[in-house]
Amino acid sequence: MRVIFMGTPDFSVPVLEALARDHDVVAVYSQPPRPAGRGKKDRPSPVQLCAEKLGIEVRTPRNFKAPSDREAFSALNADIAVVVAYGLILPQAVLDAPAKGCLNIHASLLPRWRGAAPIHRAVMAGDAQTGICIMQMEAGLDTGPVLLREATDIGATETTGVLHDRLSDMGARLILDALARIDSLTPEVQPETGVTYAAKIDKAEARIDWSRPAAELVRHINGLSPLPGAWVAIGDERVKLLHAALTEGNGPAGRVLHGFTIACGIGALEVLQAQRPGKRPMAAQDILRGLDLPETLN
Repeated sequence: MRVIFMGTPDFSVPVLEALARDHDVVAVYSQPPRPAGRGKKDRPSPVQLCAEKLGIEVRTPRNFKAPSDREAFSALNADIAVVVAYGLILPQAVLDAPAKGCLNIHASLLPRWRGAAPIHRAVMAGDAQTGICIMQMEAGLDTGPVLLREATDIGATETTGVLHDRLSDMGARLILDALARIDSLTPEVQPETGVTYAAKIDKAEARIDWSRPAAELVRHINGLSPLPGAWVAIGDERVKLLHAALTEGNGPAGRVLHGFTIACGIGALEVLQAQRPGKRPMAAQDILRGLDLPETLN
């Protein structure tokens, strides 16, 4: 099958690799290189780097407003386009160009968590399950009918990073199944009830408020790990807390009870992994060898 692939971040890479093994990927669309790193030099996206390694043509339009970009897309004469975390809203002319339309791999159990950050929001909300939906794209935001879906449990202390990798692999497997059965799958219209939106993560959300219940803060810490990372000020450092679990203990909110166990508004949590500025993530017992915690965290 002639496939156009559209994606940008690490999450999309396993999907591209799977498609390239089984299908003719005629072109890859990705976000343009962005300034990154200390030197702020333009850095290609993970998908662009993968496509170049595979020897597939890469196109990086900033949008599809120019007729020439829409015409170039249509001229590929693709059977289908596969979109996963691309980062651009596609106009109807692009959605209609491939013979069998455009399929989106979405990391939630639609209609829950439509939008930009479904994995983060599912963990932060304490959802018991999430999953992958293979969706026929239409003009609305993640509103199209679902062709395939598969659920997976979210572990009690699972981070967004770990869940991200599991869902990426699941998406790669499901899209191959969907393409193999594309002419026999029955689209399932999304219900109008149960719709929620996964707003993009705002860095302002990342600072930890110890007055909140421990159960909420565990989900908050794990849901923002590894990026952007929930953080707390310790001395003049902004220390990221990357993994946490509920534990026994009580005290004033923010009080360090022992080790890296912190009292919250209700209950207590134990920090399992943290990261100091400019350093690699470390297990709590290792980071405490060089980090003096105050009596109370603010």
